[in-house]
Amino acid sequence: MERVNLPWVEKYRPRELSDLISHQDILATLGRFISESRLPHLLLYGPPGTGKTSTILACARRMYSEKEFNSMVLELNASDDRGIGIVRGKILSFASTRTIFKSGFKLVILDEADAMTKDAQNALRRIIEKFTENTCFCLICNYLSNIIPALQSRCTRFRFGPLSADQMRERLEYVVKEEGVDITEGGVKAVLNLSIGDMRRALNILQSTAMAYGGVTEENVYLCTGQPQLSDIMNIMTWMLNEDFITAVKRISELKTLRGLALHDILTEVHLFVHKIDFPQHIRITILDNIAEVEERLASGTSEKIQLSSLVAAFQVARNTVARDSDQS
Repeated sequence: MERVNLPWVEKYRPRELSDLISHQDILATLGRFISESRLPHLLLYGPPGTGKTSTILACARRMYSEKEFNSMVLELNASDDRGIGIVRGKILSFASTRTIFKSGFKLVILDEADAMTKDAQNALRRIIEKFTENTCFCLICNYLSNIIPALQSRCTRFRFGPLSADQMRERLEYVVKEEGVDITEGGVKAVLNLSIGDMRRALNILQSTAMAYGGVTEENVYLCTGQPQLSDIMNIMTWMLNEDFITAVKRISELKTLRGLALHDILTEVHLFVHKIDFPQHIRITILDNIAEVEERLASGTSEKIQLSSLVAAFQVARNTVARDSDQS
């Protein structure tokens, strides 16, 4: 298959179990199941970009030849309708038919299973029970709580945690070498910081920055993704803790406009900084509580300008409280 013009996330998607870079204990367990032809129903869950879909597709390629793959594997993802109709129709008809000339069991892969309705999940539970002899089901989801307990109890669960920076760095360096990307050490660290354990996001950021700017530096990565740079957050914290209210709001607003920053992204970075600053505990708790309220109001669709004022006010109150406490002591 020609893979030259594919996005890098697909071009470098692992095709064999040995190509996967993490969760070796899970891979070893699945490999043992496959070698003994005793693969149970599976429930793979965890954050996006951690290798869930790649893992089950690699398992399928180990179990079936290229010719068998299409007839033995049914894959439904987020773009497909997975209401009760598709469960009683397409999935039921696939699971209920046996293959005459091929030995072994069929495999049904349901990606983004947590988006299925409760009725569809209940219908699927009955199908799993009825056709367990000749069909293996693999459910993939981000949020385990959205899968009904009856389905969870019928599957062997594996959690895919976020990838470590070291694991991601190794794969990034391989892609950089293959694609001939001009990248700095700061660019690598920026990609790893922004991807937060999501390999898919890391490759997308790398490809987008390389195509947009030619070279991948720390500044280019932040400009391409629209995320605030470390120096910008340092300035914002300095203004909120040292300037008067009106000056702080004005300067942060100007910086937001200049850089094209979203207040939500600023909040995320400011939250991390609050834990690093040596505030008294009761002050830190008050600030975090106020940040949480600002984020909730932003999610409700309120004005960014008003919420920015609220954020600055929270730090002004904290600053005045610290000053008052030090005077009293």
